[in-house]
Amino acid sequence: MVRKFSEGKSGAAITIRVTPRAKKNEIVAILADNTIKIKLAAPPVEGKANIELIKFLAKTLGVKKTELEIVAGKTGRDKLISVIGYDPDEIHKIILEKVEKK
Repeated sequence: MVRKFSEGKSGAAITIRVTPRAKKNEIVAILADNTIKIKLAAPPVEGKANIELIKFLAKTLGVKKTELEIVAGKTGRDKLISVIGYDPDEIHKIILEKVEKK
């Protein structure tokens, strides 16, 4: 089976492209390079968008906020997120279900 997301040292590693100041929080698409495009209502000021991203991903993936970590890209739109303790295939399946429901 081909992995859709990377397997990190302690779980899945997913790439995210964030668009802040949207009307609502939502997963928009999975891009050709498997980057997940997400719109967030929070502004990119004082880490508010990062906090909102972690809350949104935790709720969407059904994991605890403490199981998510921004590994790279804290100040940019492109981020690398570690989902600690989860298999990449499991995370990919959950995200695909969310995108397909749209």
